[in-house]
Amino acid sequence: MNPQLHVFYGGTFDPVHNGHLAVARHARDTLSANVHLMPAADPPHKGPTHADAMQRASMLELASAGEHGLVVDIRELRRQGPSYTIDTLHDIRGELGGDVPIALLLGADSFRGLPSWKSWRELFDHTHFVVAERAGDHIEDVLPSELAECLADRWTASVEALQHAPAGLVYRLEQPLRPESASDIRHRIALQQPWQDRVPPAVAEFIIQSDLYSGQAVTPAPL
Repeated sequence: MNPQLHVFYGGTFDPVHNGHLAVARHARDTLSANVHLMPAADPPHKGPTHADAMQRASMLELASAGEHGLVVDIRELRRQGPSYTIDTLHDIRGELGGDVPIALLLGADSFRGLPSWKSWRELFDHTHFVVAERAGDHIEDVLPSELAECLADRWTASVEALQHAPAGLVYRLEQPLRPESASDIRHRIALQQPWQDRVPPAVAEFIIQSDLYSGQAVTPAPL
């Protein structure tokens, strides 16, 4: 019997919203895997977060409460310095061993930017990639040439293939179009526009009680 696939879904989650949860649930159900929601402490590709690390982790705990197969993983918050994915994967492998299949879940835009990540080619030695793309995206048609070359023999449409190998494959997870984005929610809060229906009720209550995002600049930041 092969070890169970573990899926790790990283991001700033600033704040976590219904779109994040839809992606996590769809991955959980499609891949028959636990999804670890992994907030980044110091994401190298983005500026400073708006809510602090523990506030973002608390919102994830509230959002995932009672959700079978969704687990909050704060390993990156415990580590000093930037949250480089290669370091996180070394940490996960040290915990789970080299034979357990693991996958990183990320959006199509983030996946296209993979060549800018630290030691990006080495990532495939430690993990699969599950790319959440919207219907009709055809991400393979718009990849940087060096990434396209690296992926030539890595694409798979088989969940079983992910489950029977520890790393190295790329699976496309088709996602329905969702309206939520963290930057839009922050923008709405700052302008006192409706936003509560875009996050779980417990997260909305936490944001209100903690007075998050209301006093910030109204120019939308990157997601």
